Amino acid sequence: MIEALERVVDDLAVVNSKLLLLIGAPNSGKSDLLRQLAGRRKLHILNIGAALGRELLTIPSPRRHLQAADLLKGLADEFSREGLLLMDNLELLFDQELKLSPLDLLRRHSQARRVVAAWPGTLTDNRLSYATTGHPEYQDYSCDGVVPFRVN
Repeated sequence: MIEALERVVDDLAVVNSKLLLLIGAPNSGKSDLLRQLAGRRKLHILNIGAALGRELLTIPSPRRHLQAADLLKGLADEFSREGLLLMDNLELLFDQELKLSPLDLLRRHSQARRVVAAWPGTLTDNRLSYATTGHPEYQDYSCDGVVPFRVN
């Protein structure tokens, strides 16, 4: 599967959509596949939960939503190498207090570089979702501008 992923990542350089989402059930191997890709490309993975969480702790709670996107941009610039950014543990981006649109953020980052991220939700009928309907963090998006890569 890693060979197929590497081919798709290389192809991202010549297509409009430079955002590739690894999609699979929990424990399907998304993070492991991302680690394999990182090892082959000699890159580090941006662990959003750990890195962004650490940065946000230095900011007073009422102001975090104002700075979260800028902090993420700084981290993305730091972790990006050779026009490629690998991201995992995105769940923090869905925190309601941060008032972010996670997929829109990923799309913005993919305008400057290829982005490969482990999506913590599902893909059904060309719709990406996170959490379940009625859950406070529920999000639903069109798959436009995204290259989905299913991990089984």
